[in-house]
Amino acid sequence: MDKGGRHIAMMISALRMGGSERVLVNLAEYFLNQGWKVTIVTQYRAQEEYSLDKRAKRIISDIEGNEITGNRLIDFLRRFQKLRMIWKREKPDVILSFIGKNNIMAILTSRFLRIPVAVSVRGDPLEEYYNSVLRVCARFLFAEADGVILQTKRCMDFFPAKVRKRAVILRNPVNTAFFRERYAQEREKIIVSVGRIDVNKNHEMLVKAFAAIAGEFPEYKLIIYGDGECRSRLAKQAVELGVKESVLFPGSIRHVEDAIYKARVFVLPSNTEGVPNTLIEAMLMGLTVISTDCPCGGPASLIKNGVNGVLTPVGDAQSMQENLRMVLSDSEMADRLGATAAEIAEDYQPENVYGSWKLFLESLIARK
Repeated sequence: MDKGGRHIAMMISALRMGGSERVLVNLAEYFLNQGWKVTIVTQYRAQEEYSLDKRAKRIISDIEGNEITGNRLIDFLRRFQKLRMIWKREKPDVILSFIGKNNIMAILTSRFLRIPVAVSVRGDPLEEYYNSVLRVCARFLFAEADGVILQTKRCMDFFPAKVRKRAVILRNPVNTAFFRERYAQEREKIIVSVGRIDVNKNHEMLVKAFAAIAGEFPEYKLIIYGDGECRSRLAKQAVELGVKESVLFPGSIRHVEDAIYKARVFVLPSNTEGVPNTLIEAMLMGLTVISTDCPCGGPASLIKNGVNGVLTPVGDAQSMQENLRMVLSDSEMADRLGATAAEIAEDYQPENVYGSWKLFLESLIARK
């Protein structure tokens, strides 16, 4: 138990099944095990969410019922006041917020309450702060945060010097279920991808690339785990490309580590990413990985091209097709890439990664 008995409030929109939410849930469990009090503040409850440790307190911050007027300005002010009252009532030692507008709201609603705030940018800042107003807020308001947590050195370039002085790069905490001995027997003839099925994740490109080589590797199937607004469109695309029987969409599942453990290849086809949890997890288990080289440098910070995985240009279906063909036709090379990928475990040992988050947050508390 942690003798300090700290209280951390963690803020995010919801606990739906995504990478940022998974980081929050992993951190919550860690801090609870360290003897901290943990309060999770979300704007709403999503339909499908990660299960939360029962020791954590959950608070919904959105207005509801008679609180809603339909006037955008009044409703915003009511949301603002409700969130500020949560901080006043709960009195956490530190607030840790995740993603986009949540970070801006955490800074504004906690002003003059003497509670240190750390904001966490989980993706490419240009995408997370997607319009001029949000970008101005992020670039200048983040200088008022006590700490800024980023994922890559390229993300630093988005922010002015005042923000960079407060910023650190911390690795993603990973669930210990992915730390296991690499599967050494003959792998299943499966290509897997994991993530929300939306436009940004660009599974459409992956389906197109797979369809182009499916005839050369008829024993292989492509399985895309996850759900989202593009799922039905992808299923239709698979029919149109003649690979309906070879491309599967099982939806979101609880124990994805068991589902992908024996797969031949893991693919991340996204247009933009931070440092993707799903890619880290696949590498930890020693899968052969192919990822797009996303702009803020997340995948490139994990993959040395041709050494422990393969990088492919964003949106380039032809290159994805060629890289899939390469790893499927050369099992020795694929196994070598996978075995080297598993060495990433040295950088993601839980005691070191979680410990770095704890030390950083404790330093903010001490300063206050």
